[in-house]
Amino acid sequence: MKKTITLQSLVLKNFKGVTEFELAADGRNMKVLGENATGKTTLKDSFVWVLFDKDSQNNSKFQIKTLRPDGEVIHGKEHSVEATFKEDGQPFTLKKVYAEKWTKKRGSAESKFTGHTTDYYIDEVPVKKKEYEEKVNSIVSEDLFKLITSPTFFNEQMSWQDRRKTLLEIVGDLSDEEVIASNRELQTLPEILKGRTIENHRKVIASRRAEINKELDRIPVRIDEAERSMPNLDGFRRDQLELKIEGLNKSIDEKQTQISDIRNGKAIGDKKMEIQNIEMAIMDIKRNHDGSAKDKVYQLKAKIQEEGSNIHILESKIGSLNTHKESNIFRAKELNEDRDQLLAEYKNINAQEFSHTDECTCPSCGQDLPEEQVNDAREKAEAAFNLKKSDQLEKNKSKGLAIRDKLNELKESNQKHDEEIAKLSDQIKEKKEVLAKLNDQLIESELAVVDITDNPDYIAKLEEKKVKEEEIRSIQGSVEDSVQKVQLEIAELKQNRDQAQQQLSRFESAKQIEIRIQELSDQERELAREFEKLEQELYLTEEFIRSKVNLLEEKINSKFKFARFKLFEQQINDGLKETCQTTFEGVPYSDLNNAAKINIGLDIINTLSDHYGISAPVWIDNAEAVTKLMNIDSQLICLVVSESDKNLNVVYENELTREEAI
Repeated sequence: MKKTITLQSLVLKNFKGVTEFELAADGRNMKVLGENATGKTTLKDSFVWVLFDKDSQNNSKFQIKTLRPDGEVIHGKEHSVEATFKEDGQPFTLKKVYAEKWTKKRGSAESKFTGHTTDYYIDEVPVKKKEYEEKVNSIVSEDLFKLITSPTFFNEQMSWQDRRKTLLEIVGDLSDEEVIASNRELQTLPEILKGRTIENHRKVIASRRAEINKELDRIPVRIDEAERSMPNLDGFRRDQLELKIEGLNKSIDEKQTQISDIRNGKAIGDKKMEIQNIEMAIMDIKRNHDGSAKDKVYQLKAKIQEEGSNIHILESKIGSLNTHKESNIFRAKELNEDRDQLLAEYKNINAQEFSHTDECTCPSCGQDLPEEQVNDAREKAEAAFNLKKSDQLEKNKSKGLAIRDKLNELKESNQKHDEEIAKLSDQIKEKKEVLAKLNDQLIESELAVVDITDNPDYIAKLEEKKVKEEEIRSIQGSVEDSVQKVQLEIAELKQNRDQAQQQLSRFESAKQIEIRIQELSDQERELAREFEKLEQELYLTEEFIRSKVNLLEEKINSKFKFARFKLFEQQINDGLKETCQTTFEGVPYSDLNNAAKINIGLDIINTLSDHYGISAPVWIDNAEAVTKLMNIDSQLICLVVSESDKNLNVVYENELTREEAI
């Protein structure tokens, strides 16, 4: 049932330049006429001030006192407003008195102005400020009161966010399921969202799109770098180079044999054998040096990666178990609600008592029936009642037991999940401890990898080889000149072989670069496919928002006679941005003339009053601009500029038509 508040009278004394004025409203519609600066807006200010300590523009600091022509305050006056209302026919009066406080200090003959006081009255009884405010709030809240008493408050003093929130409160928001059901094109959206909200999924899409775009920008650069690093193979054939190297190696071997033949001597042969043994030892030292330390580093890195992967798998299992637990908890809540309903039904059934009206006369002849016949009919009726009641109780009990069993199953399931989560958490903790130790070992192993030239065994063998070579040189003596000539030939052959091997290595480099280019091209195509998929998902989310916009705006606009509301605006990039813009016949509120703004405001007040179940006096300023006001279920007080009325003049609606009054 709607609560109705009407203004019966408004009495001003020394308020904003009005010495004394009484508006006898009597709950009727009226217009207050007067030329500019005669006090029309002051009436509206006094009405808001007596309720909420603010003026009609929502300002808490404004000049209440009367001023002289030079702008100075006239001191020593009390400023008061007294308003009498009726709430559903019951009258009550609110009054505020604002006065200066003058204090005479000890030893001084003059009083000095030290501030202001405000006294509060309810039905002429002095009350504290808190009690006064509680009375006002018990009638209606400040924000709601301004909404339903000022045609311009909704559109000109509320932020668009608050306007939007108010409209959604009136009609209620739409669920995602309702929006999806309204558009067949959105049927695949729930599977795409995977439990996310539209807003969150759009964030995921935007983030992934940005990543893909960055990667797509980098791939051509990488391909270009790879292509530029491709070795020039013009003039070379792989098979020819391989044959050339094979021939050079054969020639080198022959030259080496020739040197051996030149040096053909037991001592030199033995020394060479010793040097070969030393070189093999050196190779073993190098192999063991590089292998033992570096292999350990590689093994540790592989183990660290494996342990990290295991931790991720365990954490994913915990996430899955927690999701299942939440689902069980939600289902248990639903089952408990069903069980409570069954319990209430059981009590109602159990409370039923047998009632039977005995038919003691024969319906055909009107004679009294035998008593045994009456008792027999009663016993049959009571037995049938008891059987039905018992059957209902048994069915109810059976349903309750089934729910209890299901709840126990859910409880046991979550207990098992908790045990499994605890076990997995312990495993994760153990894995992390192992991982920390492995990282420490990795640091130690990397520090242990030292340069081969710092290896004392390696240095010792090099020195030993040097000694053996010196001994050979001393033995060779006379044959050195012949050997030197052959060695120069071998050096030239090795130089040619090394050059051919470098040329051959270009083919392997080119192969690896081609593989890399192909990998990058495949990655580019895969990213392009993923980007296209994201574009489709983005389109569906935008189509969802557009569908929701249309449904919401249609739902909201149906609540109003003239006012229409635009809740979203299209962006340049085809996106949608939240807003709340009032329109009339397609024209934005800000571009409407004053008459249209007032009637749109009245339309909004009418809907808000119906929604919140309360009507209050509506003040219309500059009402002379309106030739015809829409009908609303509230008291109207119209403030009209009239050059012919030098003082305020009140005319009631029953004294002329509504159109004439405005």
